[in-house]
Amino acid sequence: MAHLIRHKIGNKLTNAANTVSNKSQAKVSGVFARLGFQAATDEEGLGFVDCDDLDFDYRQGMQMDIMQGDEEGGDMDGGDELMVGDSHYQRDGTGPPSSSSLKNTGACNELALEDKPKITTWDAGWNVTNAIQGMFVLGLPYAILHGGYLGLFLIIFAAVVCCYTGKILIACLYEENEDGILVRVRDSYVDIANACCQPRFPSLGGHIVNVAQIIELVMTCILYVVVSGNLMVNSFPNLPVSQKAWSVVATAALLPCAFLKSLKAVSKFSLLCTIAHFVINILVIAYCLSRARDWAWDKVKFYIDVKKFPISIGIIVFSYTSQIFLPSLEGNMQRPSEFHCMMDWTHIGACVLKGLFALVAYLTWADATKEVITDNLPSTIRAVVNLFLVAKALLSYPLPFFAAVEVLEKSFFQDGGRAIFPDCYGPGGRIKSWGLGLRCLLVVFTLIMAIFVPHFALLMGLTGSLTGAGLCFLLPALFHLKLMWRKLLWHHVFFDVAIFVIGGICSISGFIHSVEGLIEAFKYGVEE
Repeated sequence: MAHLIRHKIGNKLTNAANTVSNKSQAKVSGVFARLGFQAATDEEGLGFVDCDDLDFDYRQGMQMDIMQGDEEGGDMDGGDELMVGDSHYQRDGTGPPSSSSLKNTGACNELALEDKPKITTWDAGWNVTNAIQGMFVLGLPYAILHGGYLGLFLIIFAAVVCCYTGKILIACLYEENEDGILVRVRDSYVDIANACCQPRFPSLGGHIVNVAQIIELVMTCILYVVVSGNLMVNSFPNLPVSQKAWSVVATAALLPCAFLKSLKAVSKFSLLCTIAHFVINILVIAYCLSRARDWAWDKVKFYIDVKKFPISIGIIVFSYTSQIFLPSLEGNMQRPSEFHCMMDWTHIGACVLKGLFALVAYLTWADATKEVITDNLPSTIRAVVNLFLVAKALLSYPLPFFAAVEVLEKSFFQDGGRAIFPDCYGPGGRIKSWGLGLRCLLVVFTLIMAIFVPHFALLMGLTGSLTGAGLCFLLPALFHLKLMWRKLLWHHVFFDVAIFVIGGICSISGFIHSVEGLIEAFKYGVEE
């Protein structure tokens, strides 16, 4: 009898201790969730509701077995709260589950990830290549014009730094759980920024990143309009049509972008568009090689133009910007462990191709190198090449435009009741007429900017110095130091601090000289 009493008392004490422990673990997990470490999208949330239901049924059955075996019911609530904490902490299943929940969470992770299509490493590499091998390589020979051999070095240096900052940005998406396993607790650049500003300013970092993204995306749209007008006026110089008029014609063709609901309508052209761009690059290089006997090696300088070289830095940096979409890209890879390898070979390939393209183009035309290198081609070749480039520019415009629209709508019109303006979508997901009007105004705004600032290289340098350096150099290094400080080795700290300091100096210098260049261009009425 005494043994039975001691046994029951011991069971009650054990159950009470388990309940307290489980509740404390659930509270800790809840605190992490409220701090923003597990910001889930709506689709992920729906998937994990189902996961939680399955997990709850399993745990409830286990608790009933315990109650029937020990005739005790004190641990039901504790098990319930433990379920909540565990399932939310490892909500995306990117890392292996802990040993205690291996059987419980396997089916849930499969259910949550079942509807999320994944891309291969080659697909991810192709997307990064599209971002850093786009039309803006046409301005790199102009950067060599003002930077000489140092410009070539910067093409290599920017590739190394952008590859490194892309990797540390992805590292900021992960935290170690109680078992020492890396778990993806953040989903986007904005989540990382918000985590760095907590607890005092929990949303400040996200606002800063959103503003930088909007500026860069809209400026990219403006550059596509500028380069379209520039290419057309140089393709048909005998026609009585100015660059501004050609920009208006290009914008008229871009107005249907305001009606886009998704990028499915234009995605089918992206592959052909990129292939056409590579063909154009090969044609330009082939023409340059045909004039190899006349290359002006003596024109490649070891000194720099102090006034215009900072603009070249912005041009080079802008041609490597891809950090905006890297978190989403890595999260959709079938094998996230291969992300670092993918970043290495894509940036090595970009560095080699950009360096060769910029060098041979500059050697061919030397001091006569123009802002858009295809303008140097003979008139017979120039018209054909430029028409292909205009088609590529017009087909590329919807991508940054749609991304900018999404950021603006989520920030100002769809922020879950916290938006400044009413929702721009009606029942059934149809956009309201005034929302469509705002989209059209954004297209017209890009045209107005292209008309009043028709300077491709200066705009590219300004954008690269203002937002490109911030998103690619400054913010990733700062966030890495903030979130990973206790785990970083001394050389990682040195790299991050050096990148932040050098990037800050280049950004400020490039911004100032780009603005000075624009003021000078307006002062003397230069249009190209």
